[in-house]
Amino acid sequence: MEFFRCISLEEGRRQIAAALADIRTAVELVALAQACGRVLAEDVFSRENLPAFARSTVDGFAVNSADTFGAGEGLPALLELDGEILMGSTAEGRVGNGAGMTIPTGGMLPEGADSVVMLEHTQRPDATTLLVLKPVAPGENIVRAGDDISAGGLILSKGSRITPQDIGALAACGIAELKVYCPPVVGVLSTGDEVIEPQLTPKDGQVRDANGPALAALIEAAGCRVIRYGIIRDEKAALRECLAEAAAACHAIVLSGGSSVGVRDHTVEVLEEMGQRPVVFHGLAVKPGKPAIFAMLGKTAVFGLPGHPVAALTVCRQLVLPALDSLSGKCRKDQIKVRAKMTRNMASAAGRDDFIKVRLRYEAGEYLAEPVLGKSGLIFTMTQADGEVHIPADKTGLYEAEWVTVELLRR
Repeated sequence: MEFFRCISLEEGRRQIAAALADIRTAVELVALAQACGRVLAEDVFSRENLPAFARSTVDGFAVNSADTFGAGEGLPALLELDGEILMGSTAEGRVGNGAGMTIPTGGMLPEGADSVVMLEHTQRPDATTLLVLKPVAPGENIVRAGDDISAGGLILSKGSRITPQDIGALAACGIAELKVYCPPVVGVLSTGDEVIEPQLTPKDGQVRDANGPALAALIEAAGCRVIRYGIIRDEKAALRECLAEAAAACHAIVLSGGSSVGVRDHTVEVLEEMGQRPVVFHGLAVKPGKPAIFAMLGKTAVFGLPGHPVAALTVCRQLVLPALDSLSGKCRKDQIKVRAKMTRNMASAAGRDDFIKVRLRYEAGEYLAEPVLGKSGLIFTMTQADGEVHIPADKTGLYEAEWVTVELLRR
């Protein structure tokens, strides 16, 4: 029996990145309404100024600011009202010296005006007279043409995952279609004679498949399309057949179980027989997730994850999701992280990256990270955790009250 040789997490990431450096999914043109969550395949620039014209940010009166200098409640500036700006209409006329025009929020600033006096800072003794009780500076209470973005300005960079707020900005600039990368297609399968479908009742020695549904959900949440290949028995021929089918249809394959060194763990052997090059690596200096595998079948990336659900999901987050980001062209990270203080000491072995699950509490204006402890393979430690803390390989642990970065696993 040949035992795997572990490499560091950073080296594993480097080798995966090198293997996938020139591989991307196809590009397609989609309507703006279908673009949310997709990854941009090119930079997007504004074709026009936004806003297209100077406008007011408050309800009030468009004025020449110089006419208000020195105004106060005891000695207000006296201006003549000379018309009204209507929403959605071009501003007609010009604001002359000593004059002002009524303007609503969003109204177009008329020629001759350089600021807007808020309604609350004025009085109107009659229909044509305006008393200004507070001076305004040039540019106060207005936005100028192009203040939001200028024509030719970069709206979004290639590799950005499009958010709802991005959709709003693109719509405001008149962008109706976008070139985006197609979502990676990922095959998910579980292996093991002891693994059965979740709806079945286990017999002695059997376990329900938790990895397949959990990994599929995690990968779908990352914006990928998942093909489920079910459960494959510990038989080389069955595994080879399934991997060949998945490699023909998918950009990546994620399988759980069969990555250890047991006599019936055939994954490495089958991948070596099928691939044109050897398995890239088998074994990571990571806890949990030591018996991880990465290989290439042609241009299809294959990830062999441990059978324990906690380890499988940890390796998926740390290795598989970044690789899928690379395949989809995404370069902007979506992880949400918070700073927190550890509530207790946590030891870690030097030379190994550890990932510990934590529960977050908010007390006295700061977050506290409480480790969720449990033996290897206990599934419900995942459901009790709010986030994950990375202990790098060059550290031997964390101290109570030490500040750490928590990557959130739930909102």
